[in-house]
Amino acid sequence: MSTDPAALLAGAAGSGLRLGLALKLAEQAMMAAKAEALRELELTVPQYAVLLQLSEKPGMSGAQLARGAAVTPQTMAGVLANLEAKGLIVREPSELHGKVLVTRLSEPGRARLAEADARAVAVESALWSAFDDTERERFRAFLHRAAAALSGPDAP
Repeated sequence: MSTDPAALLAGAAGSGLRLGLALKLAEQAMMAAKAEALRELELTVPQYAVLLQLSEKPGMSGAQLARGAAVTPQTMAGVLANLEAKGLIVREPSELHGKVLVTRLSEPGRARLAEADARAVAVESALWSAFDDTERERFRAFLHRAAAALSGPDAP
């Protein structure tokens, strides 16, 4: 039997061994659960991610927020426009770079974030409870290793 990963994973026989699909299914389940939890608050998962980032670091740019929410800058522009229209954020020119807009939470944004975070934490708690302490640490380490394997200097 071959130990070459490419040979083991090739074709229909290897598709059940691939890790990528399992990762994607887990991510989709998490995002769907969070989307459902946030729906009643009229927030999307990326909007929630922006509010959470701004609570930790006010004054971030759209590019910084996009990186933190794992969306494209174009998608972030729409997310910020929607949050601004809802009155949940305030955007103003940066003192350092006049062409850059910095973003801060508004008071209604802080209140909405408190509700949203409680709901997101409930979803995360369900995942947390599926593993014991040792399993959680190993799982987290495995996920970090997976990310490094796919983005490091020797990545395909």
